[in-house]
Order: sequence, then structure tokens, then C-alpha cells
Amino acid sequence: NRASAPEMEDDEDAEERACVLAEAAALKKLATDYMHPEVGVTATDGAAFGRNYFNRASAPEMEDDEDAEERVLVLAEAAALKKSAMDYMHPEVGVTSADGACFGRNYFNRPSAPEGEDTDEAEERAHVLAEAAALKKSAVDYMHPEVGVTTTDATVFGRNYF
Repeated sequence: NRASAPEMEDDEDAEERACVLAEAAALKKLATDYMHPEVGVTATDGAAFGRNYFNRASAPEMEDDEDAEERVLVLAEAAALKKSAMDYMHPEVGVTSADGACFGRNYFNRPSAPEGEDTDEAEERAHVLAEAAALKKSAVDYMHPEVGVTTTDATVFGRNYF
């Protein structure tokens, strides 16, 4: 070994580092669960179960028509809120429309449209679009920390001191 290498860690330090890394992994899982509620919860333990007190044969009938209508309205509102939350959390998905009545007029390719942009405006537009693409990439990197960082530069390296 080289003379400048740090000393090997003892068992107590190794256990502490393993504990810290386990806590970091658990925190990463919690952060991923928080940032992606659409994934859902899965249980792998066969002993984990719950009893459904509402669909059993001996359960009394609890809901009348007015409550059922209110429940339908609340569930529809919750579904709309979920769609809004998904649109907010994932702006990269974009907007789609399936309605045939949705249309728009193209004011740029008609014969009476004004003249196109000159070279300076085209360069400025290209510059603004490049900045917008860089900002979008930064936003996606911020919203999805689980993706990680990749590089294609062969001169970039790091030294592992452990």
C-alpha cells in the first residue's frame, strides 16, 4: 500500500458506516415514495393482511342514496385533483386532446400572414429555445433525483480513497 493511504477502519467504524448507508438508503426510498405517489404500495410479507369490515356477509347496510351520490361526487373530484397533481408533477408528459371539436387556426402559414423573421430574430429564437431546453433538463434532473448523473467525457474521473 502507498504511504499516503488512510488507515483501514476498525470494526466499529465499519458498522457505523454500514448503519449510515442503510439509513441513507431508507431515506432515498422514502423520498422516492413521496415524489412518486402514483407507484402505490406493495406488501411482500405473507403475514400482512387486513380484514374488510364492509363487504362481509354480516355487515349491516350503511349507505343510503344521498350518501352514495355524495360519495360519487367526492370520488369524481378526487380523480380530477389526482389528474391535476399528475399534470403538475410531470410537465414533460405534455397536453393531449381527443375531442374532435377542439381545433385552432394557423395564423402563420396563411397567405395574408406577415413576413417571416429575419436572421437576427431567428438566432435569438434559437438561443432562447436552447436556454429553455437547458432549463427543462435542469427541472427534470431536480424532479427525478433517482435517475443519476452520467458523463461521456473520458477525462472526468474520481479517485476512490476507500
